[in-house]
Order: sequence, then C-alpha cells, then structure tokens
Amino acid sequence: MAGSAADNAAIDDIDREILKKLEDDGRATIVEIAKAVALSQNATADRVRRLVQARVIAGFAAQISPAALGLRLQAYIDVKLRSERAADDFERELASVPGLLECTLTTGSFDYMLRVACRDQNDLVRIAEYLRTAGGDAETYSRIILRERRFPITSALTID
Repeated sequence: MAGSAADNAAIDDIDREILKKLEDDGRATIVEIAKAVALSQNATADRVRRLVQARVIAGFAAQISPAALGLRLQAYIDVKLRSERAADDFERELASVPGLLECTLTTGSFDYMLRVACRDQNDLVRIAEYLRTAGGDAETYSRIILRERRFPITSALTID
C-alpha cells in the first residue's frame, strides 16, 4: 500500500471491501469486518491500520441528525464575494455562522457553496443576511434541500 490516499492503484479488492463495510457501518468491529472480507482478524486489523496511516480512512465520527436537534430545514447558500473581500477573511468569519455544516470554495458564478441547518425559514433569512454582511455586501442565492440521498464514496472506486 502506498503512502498516498490518491494512489488508488495500491488499494486492492479486499481493501475496497473493508472500506465499503466501514462506510456502511463505521462502528463495525475488526471481527465483523474480518468475517465480511474472509480474512483473519490480525490481517484485517493490519489492513485497516494501513488504510488509516495512508489517510485513505480520514477518521471515524458520529453522524448527528440535525432534525433530531430541531434543525429541520437545510439549505445550500451560494455566496459571491465582492471583489475587494478577501476569501481568507470571509472564511474566518464563517466560524460564527450558526448552523453552518459545510463550506466549499468553488468555481463558477459563485465563490462559495455553504450548507446550513436551521429551525425554520426565519433562521435561514437571518443566516443569509449575516452572510451578505460578512461577505462585504455579498450576493447570495439560497436553495432549500427537499430530500437528499447520499452515495458511498466506495461506489466511485472501480474494481479491475
């Protein structure tokens, strides 16, 4: 296994199966993973450890439901900064945006795509207004998320 997460050639079919199992269930034990990939527990643990060291596995975290916390509305907010507004300054200010889940610098008509979770439309309006101010009178465009379906990253890995 190579030391780079970008070197997918070093990831074999067994590694792909381990990644799929962990993506399906991040709390899967080495025993469960070993059984699923038909390897010994030691060999499986070694492979998981190598995947972590190679940064193919970036970490393990709980997925918390915003809706369970009363944040039932999610939206994407595109932000176009004014030309004089420094991106680094804007990104520092984002730390104080309540409900900000993701921030992505993009190409195209807008500079950033933000994902936010909020209680209702009034919260969304407050967040968008804050972003317009923080962005130096930035232009914003909001889209409410009606439904989402996530696909595993392992679906992008092709098996030779």
